[in-house]
Amino acid sequence: MNNLKKLILILMALIIVSCHDDLDQYPIDPDSFTETNVFASAEEARGALAKLYASLALTGQEGPAGQPDISGIDEGTSQFSRLYFSLNELTTDNAVVGWGDPGLPNLHAMSWGAGNDFTTGMYYRLAQEVSFTNSFISNAEALNDNPEVQAYIAEARFLRAFAYYNLIDFYGDVPLVTMVSTEVPEQNTREEIFSFIESELLEIQDLLAESGSADYGRVDRVAAWALLSKLYLNAEVWTGEERNTDAVTYASQAINSSYSINTNDANGNGSAYDELFLADNDTNGAQNEFIFALNFDGNQSRTYGGTTFLVHAAIGGSMDASEFGVNGGWGGLRTTKALVNKFDYAVTEEDEDGNPVEWADARAMFYTEGQNLEINTIANTFTDGYAVTKFTNLDSEGNAGNDEGGEFVDTDLPLIRLAEIYLTYAEAVLRGGSGGDVSTAVTYINELRERAFGDNSRNISASDLDLQFIIDERARELYWEGQRRTDLIRFTDFVSADYLWPFKGGSQTGTAVDPYRRLFPLPANILTINPNLTQNPGY
Repeated sequence: MNNLKKLILILMALIIVSCHDDLDQYPIDPDSFTETNVFASAEEARGALAKLYASLALTGQEGPAGQPDISGIDEGTSQFSRLYFSLNELTTDNAVVGWGDPGLPNLHAMSWGAGNDFTTGMYYRLAQEVSFTNSFISNAEALNDNPEVQAYIAEARFLRAFAYYNLIDFYGDVPLVTMVSTEVPEQNTREEIFSFIESELLEIQDLLAESGSADYGRVDRVAAWALLSKLYLNAEVWTGEERNTDAVTYASQAINSSYSINTNDANGNGSAYDELFLADNDTNGAQNEFIFALNFDGNQSRTYGGTTFLVHAAIGGSMDASEFGVNGGWGGLRTTKALVNKFDYAVTEEDEDGNPVEWADARAMFYTEGQNLEINTIANTFTDGYAVTKFTNLDSEGNAGNDEGGEFVDTDLPLIRLAEIYLTYAEAVLRGGSGGDVSTAVTYINELRERAFGDNSRNISASDLDLQFIIDERARELYWEGQRRTDLIRFTDFVSADYLWPFKGGSQTGTAVDPYRRLFPLPANILTINPNLTQNPGY
């Protein structure tokens, strides 16, 4: 099977229901995953590998709900990329949500505690991925003399490294578990986990498929280089030691691979940017930019997370859901004026009150009709805050996705795309990384801006490129893609009074919050079960 959207269906034969007590998790019935027939051959191991990818996209064994992999939290809410959005975007200037689910309003107010459903759910979801990858690696090693299986193991190690990358980003010090065990794990430092991720990615880079040779949806060695560049870019925050030269090195390797910035304006609207977020982004040219993406299909991989969440939840007010290829809106997600203002330089039309309603920058994908730029009330007031139209379930020809009922979305979700690595390169150079240069960084930035504007009228020069420009350009290019919280922390803007946005810290005009909010708490029930763990300061 050449497409992982089909391959993940094999997971339905792997009935796995995990309990989540600590990072040393394992399936309730390990034999259901480790039976001899599951790893009897390379082809069977390939089917088991699908579960490792699927556990980041789906939530259980029935889809969209039923037999969940994680209990104690709404199944749709527990999906990885939905939690990823909630923790990385709702905690920032990029997004608010009007729903009152327990723990959800606390994210934008930055007032979460150790029992928060969303911070707890993400810990469990990432711990599950570690557990599944450990089990796969242990069992696949019996077939390790097969070169094909060696590549599968390398993919599993990448996915485990990706899980740990997020664990140290969100939680700091966590247990490092690399095998299935019944022992209660010790807690490792962030620096130790950082070194583990680094060594894993360096070791597997040549074991992964050549650039561009893997089936769509599976990672190749460029994913390892890209994740290394991201790891090194955050090294000073996570370890106290800057690694910007290494970030330049591996960003350059990823950039000089077979991946390319999508410039195919498949729907003929004057910009190729929106193709990245359409229902056919696995075929319309956008796939050439996706280094690591989650695959979704409205019929064959159903979830109330993923892009189904991003499309439905962003529709409300006077918006017509059919124009987004779905059957209705959930009236939840909007953005703050802080993000909208990042596009002030490109405003082409204002309303009678002087608020922007049209922009020359195609990345400014906002719905403004009947919406207020200012947010007076977040809860249950969808018209407060501009809506975001970035994700849709229409393809390049305007056709809706595969699900005839319009409930579940086909659009794939990039977790790492080449445009981000362009910006990583530029930032690392500006932060003093050697091996790169500002003129090359400017060339990369202008490639993105030419796509956004359709011409070179808004290209920049070397004198325009500084760190403030980079953090703003990252906001314009990558909003709602799960990058913002980490970026704001790296730029020292997340908790300080130096940069405020509406309702930061629970104040309508925004206020500083305590520095310990740069980390989320370890789940309270995990601490009860594992006495080896120490809670993060402040919680």
